[in-house]
Amino acid sequence: MRIDGNLSEIRAEVLLNYLYPEMEGDWIAINKGSFYRNYNRDALETDEKEGKVVLARDGFLRLLPEGLLTKDSDLKGEDVAAKYKELEWRRELLNEAFAPFDTYVLRKKLAIERITSELLEEKLEYVLLHYFGFDLKAELSGLVREAAVMLPFVSRWRGDLGFVANLLGTLTGRLVETSRGRYSDTDTTRRWMPVVRYWLIMPGLTAEAYRTEMERLEPLAAFVREWLIPFDVRCEIGIREHLPEGRLPEGGLTLNYNLEVSGDYELNNGLTTTNYTN
Repeated sequence: MRIDGNLSEIRAEVLLNYLYPEMEGDWIAINKGSFYRNYNRDALETDEKEGKVVLARDGFLRLLPEGLLTKDSDLKGEDVAAKYKELEWRRELLNEAFAPFDTYVLRKKLAIERITSELLEEKLEYVLLHYFGFDLKAELSGLVREAAVMLPFVSRWRGDLGFVANLLGTLTGRLVETSRGRYSDTDTTRRWMPVVRYWLIMPGLTAEAYRTEMERLEPLAAFVREWLIPFDVRCEIGIREHLPEGRLPEGGLTLNYNLEVSGDYELNNGLTTTNYTN
């Protein structure tokens, strides 16, 4: 498997422990040399079936003094191409000879990385529980567990409505639209409070799928209101479907939890005839 993506700054030990936690002591290291690092990632390639990982690192062989394994006269004289080919063969042979040392170092680093990750995870759970009163282990919502990671930095982001939109979009993988206005529970606007609405764009949902998504979204919405929205701002988080003008999806359009529009409609001089089900 070739490792693609923007992973150039991730150490191989972190990546391998995350992707293949069951193979901690089974990896065989093949060090290509730090010359390959440049703009490449640390782990150039992995083969989980054979347990091999190609690294852009200097191996044990590179630590040996220059001239210990080669001579200055090795490339002098006639037939330089043949001598260079022989040197390359010798280098590959030495790399294989020192591979057990490189593999031992990698496996030790993998073990240290795993222990460090476990300690940091326990530290996060401790901080959330004792400083914020949030029990990460008891939380059932996966979305909330992901959002809770940023609680230690909540003082920096509380009240940043743009950040909330980005957070919702990142966690759900959906486009988020934001609107702001005034809210009042009376017939006048003499007394009102600011309101911000976040709409997650999820096209093609049936009524049942809509209810399922809203139930899945509600714990995250409650978390956002409690930790990221100022107390004097009303926050509403819902789901919306965008369609081309004058079109309705097959099977009907779910407008809200108790209102649906069927797919039987006609467009006459800009007027739409629809069947409403309440």
